[in-house]
Amino acid sequence: MSTPVVDPSGTYRHVPLLLGPFAGRTWREFGYLNVVLLLAPVGFAWAALAVTFSVSVAITVFGLFAAGWIVVGARALGGVYRGLARGLLGTDVAAPLPHRRGTGFWGRIGALLGDAAGWRALAFGAASLPLSILSVTFSWLFLALGLGGLTHWYWSRFLPRQQALDGTWHRGASINNDYFFDTTGRQWVLVALGVAFLLLWPQVTYGMAHGFRLMSRQLLGPTAASLRVAHLEQTRSHAVQDADARLRQIERDLHDGTQARLVTLAMQVGDVRDRLAGGDEADRAAALLLLDETHQEMKDALVELREIARGIHPPALDNGLTLALETLVTRSAVPVTLDVDLPVEPAPELAAIAYFGVAELLTNVHRHAGATGAYVRVDALDDAVQVRVRDDGHGGAHPALPGASGGTGLQGLVERVSTVDGTVEIDSPAGGPTVVTMILPMVPAR
Repeated sequence: MSTPVVDPSGTYRHVPLLLGPFAGRTWREFGYLNVVLLLAPVGFAWAALAVTFSVSVAITVFGLFAAGWIVVGARALGGVYRGLARGLLGTDVAAPLPHRRGTGFWGRIGALLGDAAGWRALAFGAASLPLSILSVTFSWLFLALGLGGLTHWYWSRFLPRQQALDGTWHRGASINNDYFFDTTGRQWVLVALGVAFLLLWPQVTYGMAHGFRLMSRQLLGPTAASLRVAHLEQTRSHAVQDADARLRQIERDLHDGTQARLVTLAMQVGDVRDRLAGGDEADRAAALLLLDETHQEMKDALVELREIARGIHPPALDNGLTLALETLVTRSAVPVTLDVDLPVEPAPELAAIAYFGVAELLTNVHRHAGATGAYVRVDALDDAVQVRVRDDGHGGAHPALPGASGGTGLQGLVERVSTVDGTVEIDSPAGGPTVVTMILPMVPAR
């Protein structure tokens, strides 16, 4: 049997149980319990002040600001406890999200008094007083009994003599002032008990410290709700930036491509009109050539407009994701095998994300992967859609690489999918193959 020990580097190793009393983790966690006991009155008083002061000044307006700052100030106390947990318990608890000021007079008061991280730190401070008293008492009790029993044979000689009920005199520990541990056999019994208590002392200390470890993780770190809000805000920001980049790209395509082509068409039509107005045979022959060129230019312009429109919203998506993907793979520059098993079509906005994700991945396969082919598989998983794109290229793909168009590439894909609570997994070892899996919900969260 062995006892887990945390060394200063934060890595775990195992030592024999007999070495538990000498392990660094034992003494660090024992020190943590004693330090927390010293801080416990401060934390308890701070929590009591926050509650009583908030109630007492609730009838005033400006007094609520002071009460709010007491709550927010408890974040500093939480920082101290997190530092102790990191240094002595080997537990790194992330700091909560920064305090966010409300807008307006009442909004600022509400943000101060409703600061969840502050109240959670106050709860930790209030709970730490009884828990630390209990923890330190038991830890010291086992340590004292262990050391006392182990060394009783030595220090008992310095104790004053005591008279037993039968009139005899003895030195040392006793039970009911009648049974004294002053013989060799009884001294060895105390030594055995001392060893047992000393070996149990690390386990008791670990258990008590683990209670604080769990409480630190639950009360001193960010909540799942706050992390969720922060994630949504970040992904929303990325979505806005991505939409702005798409609009700018469309504007450039229209301005530099289609618009320039239409200007040329207008000039050619004007030239044809002038030549036809001239009336001679040579001008009419030249006009026919210009008409041919103009006709071809008009067809090219229509193709460009279709591509731009397809980049905004592919018309094939109106008939479902399956048909849209079938249309997409037929235009792929590399051979693609498509396998779709979708009994139910996802919501249109999610189908669009899946479509553009596959389009981005297939473009990357053509331009970056050096692949000879790709395989696209779409499945329904309960209330989600799984889209998997596999290629036989050289691998090495990761989110930091730019996209085929020079944009955000895989990182942009990850961010777009995360805006709807989806996930992207990239498996691309050196030498290939590359497998990118997108999992999207069937319907967006409301």
